[in-house]
Amino acid sequence: MITKTLNLSVAPPIAASRPKRLNAHGHTRIDPYFWLHQQGSKALIDYLDAENAYAEATLAPTKPLQEQLYAEMLDRIEEDDQSVPVKLGPWMYYSRMVSGKAYAIHARKRIDEAGWEHSPEELLFDENIAAAGKPFYELGDFEISPDGRYLAWTEDTRGNRQYRLSIRDLATGKTRRMHRERVTSVVWANDNSTLFYTVEDAVTQRSCEMWRYRPDEAQDSLRYTERDERFSLSLMRTRSNGFLVLSSGSHTTNELRLLPADQPLARWKIFARRRANIEYEVDHHPDHHGDRLLVRVNDTGPNFRLIETSIDDWRREAWRELLPHDDDVVLEGVDLWRDWQVLSLRVRGQQVLRVTTLASGDTHDIAFDEPACSVEIEDLPEWESPFLRYEFESLTTPDSVFDYEPLARRASLVKQTRVLGGFDATHYISERIEALASDGTCIPVSLVRRRDTPLNGQAPLWLEGYGAYGIAIDPWFSSTRLSLLDRGWIFAIAHVRGGGELGQCWHDGGRLRHKHNSFSDYIACAEMLIAKGYTATQRIVAQGGSAGGLLIGAVLNLRPELFGAAILEVPFVDVVTTMLDAGLPLTIGEYEEWGNPARRADYHRLLAYSPYDNVIKTAYPPILVEAGLHDSQVMVREPAKYVAKLRTLKTDRNPLLLITSMDAGHGGASGRYDSLRERARQLAFALVILDSSDKP
Repeated sequence: MITKTLNLSVAPPIAASRPKRLNAHGHTRIDPYFWLHQQGSKALIDYLDAENAYAEATLAPTKPLQEQLYAEMLDRIEEDDQSVPVKLGPWMYYSRMVSGKAYAIHARKRIDEAGWEHSPEELLFDENIAAAGKPFYELGDFEISPDGRYLAWTEDTRGNRQYRLSIRDLATGKTRRMHRERVTSVVWANDNSTLFYTVEDAVTQRSCEMWRYRPDEAQDSLRYTERDERFSLSLMRTRSNGFLVLSSGSHTTNELRLLPADQPLARWKIFARRRANIEYEVDHHPDHHGDRLLVRVNDTGPNFRLIETSIDDWRREAWRELLPHDDDVVLEGVDLWRDWQVLSLRVRGQQVLRVTTLASGDTHDIAFDEPACSVEIEDLPEWESPFLRYEFESLTTPDSVFDYEPLARRASLVKQTRVLGGFDATHYISERIEALASDGTCIPVSLVRRRDTPLNGQAPLWLEGYGAYGIAIDPWFSSTRLSLLDRGWIFAIAHVRGGGELGQCWHDGGRLRHKHNSFSDYIACAEMLIAKGYTATQRIVAQGGSAGGLLIGAVLNLRPELFGAAILEVPFVDVVTTMLDAGLPLTIGEYEEWGNPARRADYHRLLAYSPYDNVIKTAYPPILVEAGLHDSQVMVREPAKYVAKLRTLKTDRNPLLLITSMDAGHGGASGRYDSLRERARQLAFALVILDSSDKP
């Protein structure tokens, strides 16, 4: 059936083999495609162009399906839309989307005695104007000065996640003649003129310097340099406006420096010096009892505890424990307002918000009934906010914003993303089930399907995985996913070890010497879904991006016969060669996640699963690999080399496609319409491979 829906008459490009010997620890690898490391070279570009042309010709018969998918996905979106306004000072801030425009417009209205709804709109920033004539555009930081007069923003116009900083006077509309490159974070001091910002190294792209900008000074002042190459810098301010916070952190350890926000010329002071494998966060709460700092820290266990200390005494001996470490409860975050404290918890993997009224000490939990959902506290910047705001979504519930009144214990829905086209959530059902890993560990799986999809073992199933950096892949709603579900598909997420769904122990269970667990967990999830009759062998599309692409690449080498197709987005697949090159962006900081192959044991451990190094002569399912020319996190050579090697070794005639966005990077196309077209192409590939392109 594939031959009827794909053009397989076109010969694929064959990359030239130029074997290079790579030696480490007395071991030799032969890399026939090392020449693709020549970033930006004509040879590399020619090869990527040839692969793009081949993919386009192969997918040409799917163009009508792609257009159909694009149209139906676009028809579900409310193109004219506006975010829930946020109060800051005498203004209400919001962003809006306009039909036909690809990017957001940012604006505000002044609050007067009659309210704000009928006040004239003040346009702050139109991303569409900034993006005009550029093949890629992404807005980074967007920071308003405390008095509301100045806007500092950063933008990326190449897709390489290198951002340029600019400042605009909102009173005059004039942009200052100052531009700073490679800026990673910004924060205003309370004097409304001093701006601190962090800058990344031009080669390694590690955020390593913190600078101070003042309009009355001839030059910016370098205030701190982080010399440990495992650590990166970022800036923030406490909601109380009491402190600016400079974080220097690796994947497992961090150290914070604090500066009173109203003393921009003072000295930054270390809160607690870095200790291996200790992470902490600090927030500030001033009240009539005296200023105090609240600290989330994992010094007594991996799930974190909560302590407080006086603003005048930061010694560990002065710390007072408020919430002890709990083996069954992960303390993920702490949010403070003048009257409220909110703890973001995971109780056996399920998200809970614990709200405390500070005046009375009354504490209660907000629990959520859906078995597979995502909850996030919104960053309301107003210190005296009379309510909390959180976002809720699930596999069946569109993104919903709630304002929550702690005293009344009442949540009010203020906005739910509209899904046009007759969407009815009751037509779908979500579940959270478990697979049993080879070592007896229970691996959560979240899934969604139409209620009328028969569980006869024949449904095509999309199985997503990630499993790295302790990042939790919580279930989320996707209107584009409906194009699969309405065609009888099932969508599932394998919450494999290496992620953060069950806390730091879950992360530790899938990194360094335990990384193999991520792969066996994913396979166990696939086998469980087959055994329970959700799908069948070769009816699963395996999908993952970035570190998730590593997961899928490794799994395909282990069990290629299990899957009907695979989609790897910007996949990290050339693990050993990349991690041996300390001059590449981000490499040294990644040692804590993967290991350092300069050490013999780590080298052989990484070599045992690196997808590129373990491609073998066997049959693989149809595979789509997506890459970005300007990707600074996974260099384009990795997916290019992977496809080149796989094409020469695989023994099947299944399609193998490499599609490189020549105008984007790690996150794919910018702008909502181009992103939809990329999604339509992905879905069309999956649908035609599993022969289910017609709606039931």
